[in-house]
This record gives sequence, C-alpha cells and structure tokens, in this order.
Amino acid sequence: MMNLSDWPILTVLLLSPLAGLLAVLLLPSKRNRLLHAVAVIATLVPLVLSGWLYVDYDNHQGGSNYEEQAVWVDVPLNKETQQAAVSEYKFTIQYAVGLDGLSLPLVILTALVTAMAAFASIHVKKRWKAFFAWFLLLEAGMLGVFLARDLFLFFISFEITIIAMYFLIGIWGFYNRERAANQFLLYNGLGSAVLLIAFLILVNTAGFRIEQVDDVVQFIYSGSYTDIARNMADASAWVNLLPESIGGVNPFHMTDAMHWTLFIMLLVGFGIKLPIFPFHTWMLKVHTEAPPAVVMIHSGILLKMGAYGMIRFGIYLFPEQAKEWSVVLAVLGLINLLYGALIAFRQTDLRLVLAYSSISHMGIVLLGLAAFNAAGLQGAVFQLVSHGLISALLFLIVGSLYERTKTTELPELGGLSRSLPFTSGMLLAAGLASLGLPGLSGFVGELLTLLGLFDTQPWIAGFAVLGVILTAVYVLRAVLKTTFGPMDEKYAAAKDARLVEAFPMIVLLAFIVLLGCFPSLLTDTLQYSVNTLFQPLFSARSGG
Repeated sequence: MMNLSDWPILTVLLLSPLAGLLAVLLLPSKRNRLLHAVAVIATLVPLVLSGWLYVDYDNHQGGSNYEEQAVWVDVPLNKETQQAAVSEYKFTIQYAVGLDGLSLPLVILTALVTAMAAFASIHVKKRWKAFFAWFLLLEAGMLGVFLARDLFLFFISFEITIIAMYFLIGIWGFYNRERAANQFLLYNGLGSAVLLIAFLILVNTAGFRIEQVDDVVQFIYSGSYTDIARNMADASAWVNLLPESIGGVNPFHMTDAMHWTLFIMLLVGFGIKLPIFPFHTWMLKVHTEAPPAVVMIHSGILLKMGAYGMIRFGIYLFPEQAKEWSVVLAVLGLINLLYGALIAFRQTDLRLVLAYSSISHMGIVLLGLAAFNAAGLQGAVFQLVSHGLISALLFLIVGSLYERTKTTELPELGGLSRSLPFTSGMLLAAGLASLGLPGLSGFVGELLTLLGLFDTQPWIAGFAVLGVILTAVYVLRAVLKTTFGPMDEKYAAAKDARLVEAFPMIVLLAFIVLLGCFPSLLTDTLQYSVNTLFQPLFSARSGG
C-alpha cells in the first residue's frame, strides 16, 4: 500500500473543501441541483481521504503518524536584551498540521457528518450557492481545528467555523434566526477572546526557543504546539526555571498563579463551546432556529471542538491543575448530565428535547475527562464520536419530520409510524442509541466513562448513573409520543423519507451499530495514543 506519509495527504484533506467551494462559486446561481451535487461531491472527497488515513494509520506508533509543516509568517523583532551573541529575534507562525489517534476519530466524524449533512441540504429554500459556499468553508475550518499543530492556525480555523456558522444560522434559519445567530456570535466570540489571550501568553512564555544555525543565534517566539508542549513538560526549559536560578532575570518564567490562570481561561474558553452549564443558553437557540443540516453539524461536530480543546490544551499542557480540579470537572459534568436530562423531560418541543439532551451527553464527556485515567479519557472521546453520530441522525430525522408536519411540538405529533414507518423506525433506533442500549455506540462511551470514573470518584459516578436512567425516560417519552398513539388525520397522506434523505439516515445508523458491535475499531486507535501522549500524566497521578 502507498505510504501516505510520503505526500501531503493532510494538506490535500484540508484544502479539498476549499476546492469544492471554488467550484461552487464558479457555477451559475440558479442551477440548484448542480450546486447541490457539486457540494456533495466536495464533501465526499474528505470522507474518502479520512477513511484512507484510518486504514493506513499505524496504531502501534501511537503518536502523530502524519505531520506537515512549513514557515507561514516570519516577523523580525527588535532586540529585547543586549546580548551580543544573539543575532536575530523573530516571531514565527507555522503552517503545521498533524494527525494522531486523538484527532483521527474526530476528523473522520467531521467528514462523515458533513457529507451526510450535505445530502440533507435538499430542503434549503433560497440562495443555494451562498449556502454551500459557507457550508464548505465551515468544513475546512472544522478540519483545520482537528489537524492544526500551531496555536494560531488552530485559532484561525476556530474563528472560521464561528463566522461560517453565523451566516448559516442568520440567513437560512427559522423565524428567530437573526437573534440566534447574534447570541451564537456573542458567546463564542467571548470564548474566542479568552482563548486568544491565553494563546498569546503561551506563545510568549512556553513558545520561546533558541536556535543556532552556523554562527547565527536566533531567539524565536513560536505558536508551535509541539514546542509549547515540550517546553511545558521540560523542567530545564526557560518557562519552568525560576529567575534566581539563572542570574535573577527570566521574562519567560511561568509562575504557579499563571499556570492556574491559563488553565481556567482555557476551561472557560472551551467550556463555552462545549457548552458547560451555565454557558449553554446560546446553544438552545441554535438548535431550534438553525436549518436541520446546519444543526447536524453544530451538534455533531462543533460542540466536540470544545472537548477536544480541553483535552489537547487544558489537560495535556496543564496536567497538575487538571488533576487538582478533577473533582470540579466531575461536578460540572454531573450538573450538565442531570440538569440537561431533567429539563429535557419537561420540554414539549422535540428540538428542545434534543438540545438539552446534547447538554446532558456533554456532561458524560466531562465526567470522562474528570476521571483522569486511560479508561475515562477513552470513554470521553468515544462518547464524542458516538454522540456526534447519534445527534446528527436525530436532527436529520427531526428536519425530515418538520418538512412533512411543519411542527416539532410533541402535543401536535403522534402516530407517525402509520404514515412514516421508515422515518419513525429510524427515530426509534436513534433514540435507543441515545439512551445507551447495548449493541449501539452510545452504550460503549457511557460504559467506559463510568468505569473510569468509578475508579477515581465512585460517589460522583453513582450519581451519574441516575443521569443515565433519566436519559432513558426523556428519550422514550419523546420518541413514543412522536411515533405511536393517535395520529392527526392531516398527517395521513404524508410521504415517507425520500432516497436522498433515507441514505444519510442509513449511513449514520450503520456507523452507530458498527461502533456498538465492534468498539475496538475506535478504542484500539485511542488506546495507543492515550498510552503515548497521556500515560505519563496518569502514571504521575497514581504515583503521587
């Protein structure tokens, strides 16, 4: 088999949606079917490439199998110290992308959900060309977030997703779309501002390094994630050296207070995206006002960016702070889990049931991170992928139901299994996956998370089991109310899902069943990366 590491596969993967975007921009605005076809093909390319990467990926290598980098921006700086030996000071931003067992599952999830959402975009009512242009830009931004190995490339990709989502919600959403878009921008913009400050501090402390080429000595400030992670872990790096140990002056030293400040800033910035209670209200508006294809992506992928950022930047760069706050993280996760489940049970709008369900399931992710062991982390990432598939399927089904009934209010629905047997069956299957039925992916993620949490915080794990039970209650209530019981006669003539709608439903459900029956397809990849990247942290925890 061709060795993919010999050619820039990650760059091709990252740029493929942008090539599709260019093709969409060159097409006539009124050729809606052609625009849709080109957009679907453009999303299938990253899906094929990510699948190829999965097949070629060497689990036993554990670390980053694929890395590509080049200097992107090189800015000369004025000399800050009078050191004759130093020839140059500069600030460097790299185009650095990489893939390991932590990011690979999320890249595949992104490509899969986006492709299925492209199929589901047949219900777009206006401005198809602009819609698919923003849609493909959004995919490029999401892939950039999971592939970036430079803080500034990560941040730029992160911001691209916010801008694209703002327009997708504000132009193609429902009645209160502009309010939902503005609230989305306000909360996520605030989170981004916090992250930017944290990233700048990291670059100016842990991002500092010295290079010598021949007789030229360079002092370099860099956003390289690899450099920052290495310096944070190296006791002899400048960022960890006390000023008195090197002559009394060390502008790069990071104090304990600064460690805690940065950790909390990262927790807040990514927690808004997750979202952590009480930073969740913006998400409810998005889930009820955005078009179904966009909600599929938002719930299926964008929420996962918050958890990914916590793992990649929060836990890995600040392990001591994460360990000390493990109980706090567990309590926050428990609040998310129970609050989301209880409020979901009271909702009469199916979309709000699923919105609060997402809050509850993200609580399970936080509980997995709070366990601070290999089982918990694997469970958290497995839950991210599983919930991404399940929530995307659920919102796809709800969008299909809305097109036929023009409502998502539970009191107005009922008995739809008679006129819409296929869609109702899919809704039941997705609901069973959401409540964690064995044999489906939701069960594996919850099981691994709870096993990891029982090992470290058994009391909180015991309360978390109550949240899992409540999930079954509100999911079954919503699903059974929609599909069974008396049916309004005006829905008797409703037609079931068309092939273009049924196909993504079948594909998403197939992956849910596949991961439920063969979880090793994902856990094997995660296990080696956890051992390589995070096992020293867990060992330090157990060893004191």
